[in-house]
Amino acid sequence: MTKAIWNGTTIAQTDQAIEVEGNQYFPADSVDMKFLQPSQKKSTCHWKGEASYFDLVVDGEVNKDAVWSYPAPKEAAKKITGYLAFWKGVQIS
Repeated sequence: MTKAIWNGTTIAQTDQAIEVEGNQYFPADSVDMKFLQPSQKKSTCHWKGEASYFDLVVDGEVNKDAVWSYPAPKEAAKKITGYLAFWKGVQIS
């Protein structure tokens, strides 16, 4: 079981994570969305497409842009459609 933990709270857990470029991508239905707030941040990967970001909010603490996803990835990254990944101190185990 792969877990994403931040601020002592399990944000996501699954046995269906997909690893891409060293990052674990979690299916959206394995992520507790009550801890995510949409962010204005966007970024572009030459082979995955445009990423959208979310802030993590746990016990009043905010981890800005700590979660990302590719809502409409390019063909080469179609397998991560509907998946989310974490960084910025989020512990993956």
